[in-house]
Amino acid sequence: MTFSFGKANKAPDAEQPETGPRSAEAAADPAQAPQPGPAPDSVPADPDPAPAAPGTATAAPGPEPVRRTRVGALWMSVILAAVVLVLLLVFIIENSARVDISFLGVHGHLPLGVALLLAAVSGILLVAIPGTGRIIQLRRQVRRGRHSST
Repeated sequence: MTFSFGKANKAPDAEQPETGPRSAEAAADPAQAPQPGPAPDSVPADPDPAPAAPGTATAAPGPEPVRRTRVGALWMSVILAAVVLVLLLVFIIENSARVDISFLGVHGHLPLGVALLLAAVSGILLVAIPGTGRIIQLRRQVRRGRHSST
């Protein structure tokens, strides 16, 4: 199946031959064949527009763009967190089959979605805890550098 969105997607020099009854008629009568050139709805651009008179505005300035604020960022974070929580809830509900879990001699039964979620959270904590420790260490080092230089 082929989809075509018209001539807008084709390069101007990449003309493809037509197929079907119309192309056979065009081949028989060259006067009726489509002529290459610009599309009838295209308007050539003016290469040298006339300069505006001094002191006149060419276009009215539009409204200033909306600045990003902390409250806006907070709302976006809340919306993103809600979407993630909904997706996690759907994941847990769809993976509700019971599985046996064994870890260091401890045995238990959990739904598969909950077990996978716990494994993901544990992995995040394994990365976040040492990372947080390193950030705190670097901040202390920077603070000491500021105090000794003043």
